[in-house]
Amino acid sequence: MDEKITKENYLSQIKPFQPKPSIIKNGGKAFIIGGLICLFGQALQNMYIELFDFTEKTAINPTLATLILLTALLTGFGVYDKLGQFAGAGSIVLITGFANAMTSAALEHKSEGIVLGIANNMFKIAGAVIVYGVVAATVTGFLRYTIKYLLS
Repeated sequence: MDEKITKENYLSQIKPFQPKPSIIKNGGKAFIIGGLICLFGQALQNMYIELFDFTEKTAINPTLATLILLTALLTGFGVYDKLGQFAGAGSIVLITGFANAMTSAALEHKSEGIVLGIANNMFKIAGAVIVYGVVAATVTGFLRYTIKYLLS
């Protein structure tokens, strides 16, 4: 029994004890919950258009702000985490998933103070998204300008 424990050996030994994920079931839950989140966002946008006389274009900002606020509140009360455990990838719809990630980071580090705990850790997550957005917008703008220049 002097068999050396290697990573491959260990993985082969524990494989029979690992639960087998149901891809169809998990995919279905993600699809339904993600779709319901998007449906709720569309209903919010329609509400802003009908009740507050916004246009389709101007209703986007209050819709996103409402989704961010509701997600932050649900994360603070622990509801969104339970939704995420149930829905898996369906709960990371872009705006709500990002709001959940930022709020979770803030709550996790609140004992370290407002600046060094909450703000610092919130913007660790937000920083990567902001940098990616700026780089993607710059590359897209450069390509659009270059293609437009070449075609004219």
